[in-house]
Formats: sequence, C-alpha cells, structure tokens
Amino acid sequence: MRCQHLLIALRFAVALLIAGLAAFGGLTAAAQDSAVAVKGCTAAYLIGPEYVLDITVWKNTDISRTVPVRPDGKISLPLLNDVQAAGLSPMQLREALTKALTAYIPEPAVSVLVREVHSFKVTVIGQVKTPGRYEIKDRATVLDVLALAGGPTEYANRSRISVVRQDQSASVQIPFAYDKLMTRPGPKPDSADNFCVKSGDVILVP
Repeated sequence: MRCQHLLIALRFAVALLIAGLAAFGGLTAAAQDSAVAVKGCTAAYLIGPEYVLDITVWKNTDISRTVPVRPDGKISLPLLNDVQAAGLSPMQLREALTKALTAYIPEPAVSVLVREVHSFKVTVIGQVKTPGRYEIKDRATVLDVLALAGGPTEYANRSRISVVRQDQSASVQIPFAYDKLMTRPGPKPDSADNFCVKSGDVILVP
C-alpha cells in the first residue's frame, strides 16, 4: 500500500514537471516528432559556461592562451576582447575567431581545443535507484546516465521512459526505447535508439 502511494505521488510529480515544461516552452507532439534528429551518439558537444579552452593562434603567442568560459558564455582574448563561446561547437568558435582576427592578422590559423568540461549536467528523476543531477565529463548516452543513476527500479514503467530537452525556444519530449534496447541482442552503445544526452536534459523514469 505504501509503495502504491509513493508511485502515485511520483507520477503526479512527473506530470506536474511535464506540464510546467509544456507551459514554459510548448511541449507538443509536433515538437516530439522533430526530436527524431537525435540519432546515435555522434553529435559534437557545444561549448558551455565553465568550460576551459585552449585557444592557439599559429605563430602568435601573445593571443594564444588557455581561457575559461565565463558564466555569461563569453571568453576574453587580446585584440578581440569579449567573444561569445557558449552555444558553439569548437569548430564554429574557431571559424568565428579566424574571421574576427583577419582584421588584425593576415590569414590567421586558429585552433580551439576543449581542455576541461564542467557545465554538462543531466538530471534523472523518477523510478531510478539514485535520482539526482549528474555532471558528465565525456560523451554519454541515455543508457550511460541511467546506469549512473543505478538503473530503473522494479516499479519503473520502462516502456515510458523519456528525455525532456530544451530545444531553442521549445521543450521537446523524446521517447526512449529502453525495452527495445534491452531485448535487442548484441552491443548497444552505438545504437541509434541509445542517443547522446545534452546538457540540461531531464530523463524521466515514471
């Protein structure tokens, strides 16, 4: 009886969270359909606040340096001052810096390397053994994060696990085929159904 009450309360809390996300960002069936683009774990991470980057300009040690990404998402470099870094991939930031430096340096050769990752956090709530917020240091799939949370409990509805993701101005809910993955023979890490998590994702296990 107590377990039933806890399960009902948990489902109610999850429903409230989804409703709040829907009100905030428009959680719709159409938005869910557009989220099918998450295939496999091949997409590059985007730079976020608190990352530490190695910026190297060939034959220019005065500009080359290791810089942190500030909470406002920007980095500071000589000549360019503040440059937006958060939300870009390392390649996109390299292209932006190369374009900006052409006003000061002829044909600059710029490289951007991610030295430290600090702001990539994913939340797991619901019927897992250790719900909470997890900081991810490397590429991780939904199964990887569920493993960090101890996996679904015996009361979990494994067929209704989903990932809530903030996609630009809207929140999208992406179904996660846990049962399909667990019954499929062979290795699972590179499966298209076992997609990469992104910073800010919320994994719901009802």
